[in-house]
Amino acid sequence: MKSFIFFLLVAFIAGLMGGCTADSPKPASEVSAESAMQQDVYTCPMHPSVISDRPGACPVCGMALVKKSTQRDLSEQELDKLQRVSLSPAQRVVANVAVSIVERHNLTKEINAVGVVDYAEPLQATLAARFRGRIEKLHASFTGTNVRKGDPLFDLYSPDLISTEQELLLALRVSQSRSGTVSPTEAASQNQILESSRNRLRIHFGMTEEQIGELERSGIVRPYLTFYAPLSGTVVRKQIVEGQYVDEGAILYQLADLSKVWIHLDVYEQDLRHVKVAQTVRIHVDAYPNEVFSGKVSFIDPVMNPDTRTIRVRTEFANHSGKLKPQMFVRAQIQETATRTLAVPSSALLSMGNRTVVWIEVDDNTYEPRHVVVGIRTPSVTQILSGLAGGERVVTTGGFLLDSESLLSIPAAGGAHTDHLPKTSPSAAGTSRVEISNGEVNILVKGRYTPDLIRVKKGKPVKLHFFRDEKSICTEEIVFEELGIREKLPAFKTTTITITPSKAGEIHFSCGMNMLHGKIIVMDE
Repeated sequence: MKSFIFFLLVAFIAGLMGGCTADSPKPASEVSAESAMQQDVYTCPMHPSVISDRPGACPVCGMALVKKSTQRDLSEQELDKLQRVSLSPAQRVVANVAVSIVERHNLTKEINAVGVVDYAEPLQATLAARFRGRIEKLHASFTGTNVRKGDPLFDLYSPDLISTEQELLLALRVSQSRSGTVSPTEAASQNQILESSRNRLRIHFGMTEEQIGELERSGIVRPYLTFYAPLSGTVVRKQIVEGQYVDEGAILYQLADLSKVWIHLDVYEQDLRHVKVAQTVRIHVDAYPNEVFSGKVSFIDPVMNPDTRTIRVRTEFANHSGKLKPQMFVRAQIQETATRTLAVPSSALLSMGNRTVVWIEVDDNTYEPRHVVVGIRTPSVTQILSGLAGGERVVTTGGFLLDSESLLSIPAAGGAHTDHLPKTSPSAAGTSRVEISNGEVNILVKGRYTPDLIRVKKGKPVKLHFFRDEKSICTEEIVFEELGIREKLPAFKTTTITITPSKAGEIHFSCGMNMLHGKIIVMDE
């Protein structure tokens, strides 16, 4: 019995020692190996939000996951260099990173616009009745008649005209019959009466000096007055017929010289900076599909059309052939040329919301992003207005992979390009949220929705601006299941969806493949 108790006691003590041994620290080499294993993670270069602890394929785009290491705490000096990305030679080959030197080019940008042919305002004339009367005769009897300056248009009969002509002839006979027999005072009075009659015919009735002179020489009263074309052109409006009585001020004819026409073009706001007075404009019309007409920009309206968000640009065209008819629709091209300007391959540009970024090579296999302002864009090269200097080396292919690499080099709370993204606040892991105060929010679509948690108020309209910064099939559509909304999201463009939540609660949105998700929380006011 004593031996059995002694055996149990020995076993109990051995168990305690074994437990202590199990809790004792592991060798340093073993800890290091285990830590290294814990740090191995895999992620997608194009979708940094996809993270896995084993190799595989990205569920969004199908690209093979790349092995990465979890980030340690960074010093202040390292934080300053977060935007830089360094690749090994092998990584550069795999990422297909190619660079090009910033050089000067001669660039031409073509702006397309539509417009309408119109009359040239300085080459128009309107004829109105100077006095009441009856149309005695029409010399230009139909609309479309071509006339030359000085050609007769119509004769206007008026009893008042006859009376005024008779007054002039009477005053003239009295003046001539009493010439030399009256005092200077009486002579001056007679001349004043004579000149008053002439002025009435000249100013009120519109008689020319030649017509007044002919009346005084012949002494014959004409019951009507002939009116003449003030310019060479075409009768574009005729409001009268022979025998018609007209009142003073009535519009009778409208003439237009169509040898020169104006064409008003509607230019979009983003193209306005490329349009300048005196630029050459080329137009095409459906009536003459094989002909090109050339003109010049003559005026740019100072105000914008609030309905179409376009600016009217006036252009002038010679039209001696008469082929350009008022109210014709035209398709126009305006060309802007920049000589010896800094430019980079268009493939080097990355759109980051409202900003444009290029990656430059600052050292061997070391790259950093640079914000640039662009000007003329062509399919091959793009003008750089600011942000780069001649001779710098820009990345032309592989820029998206560098951008993803830069995002991955940042602790989970942020990214190297957080200034490109909508301003959000951190919430739960993998979630960013924003509270709307001005009725609008910008949402970046790139492997996820940023922000993906939005707080709004019930009954307030909200504009959601989705900018899709990728070509992944997953993000081609945005779906609001509860609202019955399904919209296409064009790549590298902004799509705006306006909603007005009618009740408090949650509204969910997702990609067309239901792999990416976001949520709108609707709160009572």
